[in-house]
Amino acid sequence: MRAIAMLRSGNSIRFTTKEVEETQAVGIDLDGVKSPDAFANALVPWIEALGEVRPDLLDKIAQELAKAKGAKLPPRFSVVPSADLPEQS
Repeated sequence: MRAIAMLRSGNSIRFTTKEVEETQAVGIDLDGVKSPDAFANALVPWIEALGEVRPDLLDKIAQELAKAKGAKLPPRFSVVPSADLPEQS
């Protein structure tokens, strides 16, 4: 899959039809995503599934993202399924 080149204007983002289709092929549903928060929420099920099926790969992705941002990860981290998080009001 190629990189996603979302269009951003202020707090609004857009994806091409092809980008939506390509991300759906790997289990990420971007249909109707129009904000950075909605984009983050669309990634949650994919991240949770990846953490269950391939925690090694999720760890590698997290390490590379942290390296790209110049951040450090804690020695051990885990993905908490969203169903286990307390509800926000």
